[in-house]
Amino acid sequence: MSEEPAAQCGGKGEFLDLAGPAGSLEACLSLPKGGAPRVAVVLCHPHPQHGGTMNNKVVVYLARALRAEGAATLRFNFRGVGTSPGRFSGGPGEVADAAAAIEALAARFPDLPVWVVGFSFGAYAGLAAAVREPRVRRLVAVAPAVSWYDFTFLEQERRPVMIVQGGADEVVAPASVRSLRERMQRPPEWVWEPEADHFFSGRVRAMAERVAKQLFHSAIGLDGQCLVPADCNTTRSL
Repeated sequence: MSEEPAAQCGGKGEFLDLAGPAGSLEACLSLPKGGAPRVAVVLCHPHPQHGGTMNNKVVVYLARALRAEGAATLRFNFRGVGTSPGRFSGGPGEVADAAAAIEALAARFPDLPVWVVGFSFGAYAGLAAAVREPRVRRLVAVAPAVSWYDFTFLEQERRPVMIVQGGADEVVAPASVRSLRERMQRPPEWVWEPEADHFFSGRVRAMAERVAKQLFHSAIGLDGQCLVPADCNTTRSL
């Protein structure tokens, strides 16, 4: 799995140790360059036992693209990754880690909408924590690991959800992600990349920039409310 250099925090960045349920979580908080942030975003990395860290290329490029649109971004390492103590728990502990990151970011920016973005396993851990937290206003699942983890918690979710999926994904069957979309009570925003593999090889920057622009310039406001209600009742594809 391709990783970014561990020493880079990005933007107006600072490394932090967040209070987590298994000990301090290594994290990177970065602010947009062009002024005060408009929204605060937690990003969750892919599977810790398959090389996933907060410096994963997909996560780094998503954070960068979101900052360019005005977001403060928080990347963090799950327990047992980097300097975060503990061991991989199989899912429940990582959901608790994501909840701690959400809590920390919401406390840092109490007046901003909070979004949660997760890639692969991070989509499971991050969004499973997000559905329990009313301060989260938007949820984004990038190549969600639906072949390996139970995503039924999204089926009744009424807040805006975006799903980003590649048609050539070799890790998660695209048909299984489509099946999740069809079971969701509120249709998600659907970003389909027909030629993309699981890691969006060769197209990760373009994907990240398109996702960020869609999030900031859609019919859904930063607070998760519909600007044009009729437009929020249909799925969208970039």
